[in-house]
Amino acid sequence: MASSPDFFLLILPIFLLSFHVPSVFSAIESETNALLTWKATLDNQSQSFLSSWTAKSNYCSSWFGIHCDEAGSVTNISLRDTGLKGTLQSLSFSSFPNLLHLNVSNNSFHGNVPSQIGNLSRLNILDFSLNQISGSIPKEIGMLGSLTYIDLSNKPFPGTIPTSITNLTNLPILYIHETLVSGSIPQEIGLMKSLTQLDLSVNSFTRKIPTSIGNLTKLSELYFNGNQLSGSIPQEIGMMNSLTVLALSNNTLSGSIPTSIGNLTNLVSLYLSDNRLSGSIPREIGKLTQLSLIFLENNQFSGDLPVEMSNLTYLEVFIAYNNNFSGHLPQDICSGGLIKAFAISENNFNGPIPRSFRNCTSLIRLRIERNQITGNFSEVFGVYQNLKYMDLSDNKFFGELWWKWEDFSSLSMLKMSKNNLSGSIPPEIGNAPMLLSLDLSANHLVGTIPKELSKLKLLELSLDDNNISGEIPKEIGTLSDLGTLSLAANNLSGAIPKQLGDCSKLLFLNLSKNSFTKSIPLEIGKLHSLESLDLSQNLLIGEIPQQFGALERLETLNLSRNMLSGSIPSSFVGLLGLTIVDISYNELEGPIPHIKPFQEAPFDALRDNRDLCGNNTRLEACPSPTSANGKKGSKPSNLIIVPLVCSIVLIILFVGGFFILRQKIRSRKIDLEKNVPSCEGTCAVWSNDKDIQYENVVNATKMFDSEYCIGIGGYGVVYKVVLPTDRVVAVKKLHQSQDGEMTDFKSFTSEITVLMNIRHRNIVKLYGFCSHTKHSFLVYEFIERGSLRSILNNEEQATELDWFRRINVIKGIANALAYMHHDCSPPIIHRDISSNNVLLDSDFEAHISDFGTARLLMPDSSNWTSFAGTYGYTAPELAYTMAVNEKCDVYSFGVVTLEIIMGRHPGDFISSLSLSSSSLSLPIDQDTLLEYVIDKRLPIPGNKAPDALIHTVKLALACLIVNPQSRPTMRQVSSQLAARS
Repeated sequence: MASSPDFFLLILPIFLLSFHVPSVFSAIESETNALLTWKATLDNQSQSFLSSWTAKSNYCSSWFGIHCDEAGSVTNISLRDTGLKGTLQSLSFSSFPNLLHLNVSNNSFHGNVPSQIGNLSRLNILDFSLNQISGSIPKEIGMLGSLTYIDLSNKPFPGTIPTSITNLTNLPILYIHETLVSGSIPQEIGLMKSLTQLDLSVNSFTRKIPTSIGNLTKLSELYFNGNQLSGSIPQEIGMMNSLTVLALSNNTLSGSIPTSIGNLTNLVSLYLSDNRLSGSIPREIGKLTQLSLIFLENNQFSGDLPVEMSNLTYLEVFIAYNNNFSGHLPQDICSGGLIKAFAISENNFNGPIPRSFRNCTSLIRLRIERNQITGNFSEVFGVYQNLKYMDLSDNKFFGELWWKWEDFSSLSMLKMSKNNLSGSIPPEIGNAPMLLSLDLSANHLVGTIPKELSKLKLLELSLDDNNISGEIPKEIGTLSDLGTLSLAANNLSGAIPKQLGDCSKLLFLNLSKNSFTKSIPLEIGKLHSLESLDLSQNLLIGEIPQQFGALERLETLNLSRNMLSGSIPSSFVGLLGLTIVDISYNELEGPIPHIKPFQEAPFDALRDNRDLCGNNTRLEACPSPTSANGKKGSKPSNLIIVPLVCSIVLIILFVGGFFILRQKIRSRKIDLEKNVPSCEGTCAVWSNDKDIQYENVVNATKMFDSEYCIGIGGYGVVYKVVLPTDRVVAVKKLHQSQDGEMTDFKSFTSEITVLMNIRHRNIVKLYGFCSHTKHSFLVYEFIERGSLRSILNNEEQATELDWFRRINVIKGIANALAYMHHDCSPPIIHRDISSNNVLLDSDFEAHISDFGTARLLMPDSSNWTSFAGTYGYTAPELAYTMAVNEKCDVYSFGVVTLEIIMGRHPGDFISSLSLSSSSLSLPIDQDTLLEYVIDKRLPIPGNKAPDALIHTVKLALACLIVNPQSRPTMRQVSSQLAARS
């Protein structure tokens, strides 16, 4: 038998366990109840997602996102990217004494962060990023002394950073970017000496950068960009010799770069753009031999670039445009041979191009426009097989264009305007296989336009202001993708070739200040996308073609200083988009069109013609047929007029009666076949909405007067209509064809019932459709803010459309297209997705519009004989095939997405990329990509780039892959955006 002490030792663990077991079970029960109580406060969809969370199952082994230690206590709550919606108020943090990881990022949590978070004393990782959590950062966060990682980014945290956060002296990683945090960066931040990564970018911090920042000697990445920091960069920054990334862009910093920057010998990336920094670049920058990326643009720097920059042999990107730099460029700045992007435009650099550039074969983008740099063009540049974008405009280059053009296998954009180039345009330029944009304007070029340019797929050709002679080659008509053609101010002669009418995507055509003769070709009227036409200061004769009335998107028309005669075509009344017109110094006569640009035209736009008249204060009123009898230029006598008028009236009555009878029969047939409500007389209204009646719409717009016009599309003119009930709708009056029937009538009538039943928050509602002998129109929901294009083109509105709203707009477009492609039966292909067909409501929510151009994709056919997309948004395969499918919409979505992020149409950017069938080859890394892509009118969203924005750009590029089969579906795109944004 054991002795008493031995017996006591034997039973002691059993005795202690009898007390411990209840406490363990009590803790487990507390954690279980805390999680179930919190789950019950989430929305129904979230509760459904967490269906594994039940009292009957083991929460350590069966519950999604929950992990435990060996004792069965929760150590990890990981619920990122799960779409949960609710608050954190009901989550009892005090019930989890052993919690190490808490990650609920990228969800829809809202409300405040509870102060009891301070109870998580053992917490290592805290990630609340990408939610809608509001309220200030709780001061209790400073009690979490075990933290090694904090991410509170992308949430609206008003107020300041609590000083208590600087108690976390062992914290290595702190991310608080893209919140609403304001105030100053606390001086006590220098106490957090364990920090290795600090990101406070894109907030509202003010005042100076604290000098205590120099104490953070372990810091490798510092992001203060996108704030309102002022004052100078402190000298103490040179004490942070572990820094690899220093990002101070988009602030209001002033003064010069401190010389102590030379101590940062590990620095790889330097971002100082968009500040008020001045002075010269310190020579000490030459000590930073690891530097790869330098961004200095949009400051007030001056002086020379130091020759010591030749030591930067790892330099890949140097961006310094829009400063006051002067002097010569360092001759060996590309001695490392790695430079990919070099942009120094809008400075005062002079002298020659650096000699090291001749062998800098890594170049992808070269922008040195608007300087005073000189040299013989063909001698100072080498061969750059990777070069995609080259802008040398507005410098002092001379010489001729004798390059081995076929060696420039990637060059898509070449701009060399405003230099001193001479000689002729070499035919060999047609051998540059990827060239899309060529601008050689304002030089001293002679000779003719080589027909070999037709071998290219040019989007832009600008040769204006040279001494080029001869005729425009007829082969110009093969440039079917051409959007801009400017040949003004040359010595061109002969007739304007009718083949120009085959350049169906032309937006801007300028042939002014030449010596073109003969009449204007009728084929110009086929350019339905044309927005600006300038044929002024030539020797053109004959009448203005009646076909010009088909140029419904035309905004600017200049036909002045020619010898045009006859009257202005009556078809001009349909040019509702026209805003500026000049027909002066011709021999025109008769009435001016009854549209605003003519009625409000200044005297100089109408002067020196033969006998113009009409409703313009600078012209005489046109004489009536009876009042002009017996006068010079008077009409025939009443003996002729009266019988003539009577005959015309009888003909009109006969023809009108015929069409009315035909329309009655057609309307009755539609009523019988479709069993839809109809109005009396000659119209059929397909709508159950009593407000939408033909008379209501016509009366509200005063017979579709131009004052109610709010936009023009490819299929009609859009009017804002206030119905008698004060309800506001948008009405698209459809274009009429020659015989008075609606364009594509059968297609519209076959689809209208389906389209009226579409109900999606991101698709404009179609309320009804009216077919009438005079006017046919579609009635849509009115969206307050108008088109995305107009908003992006307005500085104030574009700034209001911040990054959060832009990402939300992109998600809305994707959701709508996913619904159309995958949830409608049969699927609907929009075919004309563009920024003009995306409307934003008062809350900046996106709505896809213009279903007049949509077509149903039938199961047995994917082809149509016509295509009505918008230039710059259509998929490349449509240049050689008319097979339209949902992948065409995917491509257009990619273009619009980049346009939203860039704030402008991404044509140049897309053309600078290699978008093969299976991969994406970006010219620079992701951080640099953002520097090129993002809209500069908004604060930079972090040089580290928020995952949501980077991910969105990548998705857009995937949508632009040349091979349609390699593009994602819109359902995949929508899901990806929902998961990551």
